[in-house]
Amino acid sequence: MRIAVTGSTGLIGTALVRSLRADGHEVVRLVRRAPAGPDEIRWDPALQRVEAGGLRGCEAVVHLAGAGIGDRRWTAEYKRQIRDSRLLGTSALAEALASLDEPPRVLVSGSAIGYYGDTGDRAVDETAPPGYGFLPTLCVEWEAAAAAAQEAGIRTVFPRTGLVVARGGGAWGRLFPLFRAGLGGRLGDGSQYWSFIALHDHVAALRHLIDTEALEGPVNLTAPEPVTNREVTAAMGRVLHRPTPLPVPAAALKLALGELSGDVLGSQRVLPRRLLDSGFAFAFPTVDEAVAAAV
Repeated sequence: MRIAVTGSTGLIGTALVRSLRADGHEVVRLVRRAPAGPDEIRWDPALQRVEAGGLRGCEAVVHLAGAGIGDRRWTAEYKRQIRDSRLLGTSALAEALASLDEPPRVLVSGSAIGYYGDTGDRAVDETAPPGYGFLPTLCVEWEAAAAAAQEAGIRTVFPRTGLVVARGGGAWGRLFPLFRAGLGGRLGDGSQYWSFIALHDHVAALRHLIDTEALEGPVNLTAPEPVTNREVTAAMGRVLHRPTPLPVPAAALKLALGELSGDVLGSQRVLPRRLLDSGFAFAFPTVDEAVAAAV
């Protein structure tokens, strides 16, 4: 297939492009600079401009672009950047796809389990309503921004991504150096649930969404059994053969991270109900396996 990808230089995008090309698919990447070759398409999400002509012939589009949620402290300005990078880019891409004489058969448009807010120890699947706060509101608006594609009859899937276990980036990537140095420990009291997914499984799941005609709407991309932060800490220590003696007090996290600390200390026990029901098989379903795969 010919497949277009936004966010192709990020952690997930890089792995997805590598996987698709290894299997012989033609990948075109949407970039914000002048294209360096025929496999690149110019777009400017902030100005809502897309060179729609370059999308002709694409059977699938995977949209992963957006400012990093945990990259900086959440000032009012950075929260605006997080929101605008998702809403403006998604609506521009959806409208460009809808304008094509022969649009792609599927748009996989990124979302996140932040949709559910803090669920405590209550397990939720895709039927649960949105939570309250910045991230749940953002996810609701983010998914709604793809409306033009849905109205044009394009099968649109929203992968609600959990915490991706990888060394090379993302929130988990910051944990590995700390734990390798013997400085890892639980965050707060460690009772909060983390819904994780191995990078390998995340890429495989995105490809499953492309290929599975029966799937549209929200699909949780998380491992089958969420675990507490205390269990994550123990697994990191086991796999890396390091002690984990240094808990980080909640007050210190709040001081360091500001508003973002509420999401770090919050609990999300999210189940991949639709992914499992559609026949997807996880290669690394447990946290020990996911951490070992990342190592």
